[in-house]
Formats: sequence, structure tokens, C-alpha cells
Amino acid sequence: MAVEFLVGSIVGVIDIMIHALVTVGAIGIARAAGLRHTVRPRLHLMAVMVACAAALMVAHTLEVLVWALVYAVVGAAPAGSDLLYFAFVNYTTLGYGDITPVPEWRLLGPMTAMNGILMFGWSTAVLFEVLRRTIEHLAAIGAAGFSPADRGS
Repeated sequence: MAVEFLVGSIVGVIDIMIHALVTVGAIGIARAAGLRHTVRPRLHLMAVMVACAAALMVAHTLEVLVWALVYAVVGAAPAGSDLLYFAFVNYTTLGYGDITPVPEWRLLGPMTAMNGILMFGWSTAVLFEVLRRTIEHLAAIGAAGFSPADRGS
């Protein structure tokens, strides 16, 4: 059991590093894009949000790939299992149960799910903050269609 916790913790930290890297990049890009003056602020806001969400989805996919790779290395699923699918089902907490881990690695599934929940929550917070700051900026520059009331003030 200690080895399972160690392996799961290491993968969790790797995923956190991936998410942090992508988050910093996405926020930097969103900040730079949000500072632009635009004649179509609503379209601009939508583009910033779509780009940020896409970057975060890429991060989640990379994180699932890391889990799938670890599943393959340690032999966490029965031979012939689709490890990418198994990792996605665990990471998203979907839990179909059509593939079950081998008994000696059964804690990796819940650890994967715990990591996925944390990363999805983090992504939600990032998207909300990018939305809030972009609307705040557009209201501050007096972009058409955005008022100080959109900032919540």
C-alpha cells in the first residue's frame, strides 16, 4: 500500500506541475489578450475564454496521459486493457467500472480521481478569474457593451 501511495503521490505532483505550467501560460496569454483595445469586446471576451479553456483541456489530457503511462509501467490494469480510457474514466471520476485495477494497484484509481477533481476545480477557478479580469478590463477601457456594473461594483 505504501508503494501505491508513493507512486500516486509522485504522479499527482507531476500533474500539478503540468497544470501550474499551463495555468501560468494561459493566464499570461489571457492577460496580454485582455489588454488589447477591441471594437468587438464580446467576441474578444469569447475568444479569450475559448483559448484559455482549450489550453486547460490540453493540460488535462496531458495529465491523463501521465496516469496512463504510469498504469502501463506498474501494470495497474489487466493485460489488454485500454489504459488511456481507464485513466480518463478514473481522472474524470466517471467510474464505469468496466475495467478494474489489479488488486495490488487498486488505490491508484481513487488517487487518479482525487487528482482529477483537484485539477478540474483549479481549472474552474482559473476560467472564472480570466473571465472576471477580462470583463473588468473591458469595463475600465469603456468598451462598448461593458459597464462598471459588469465588474460587480
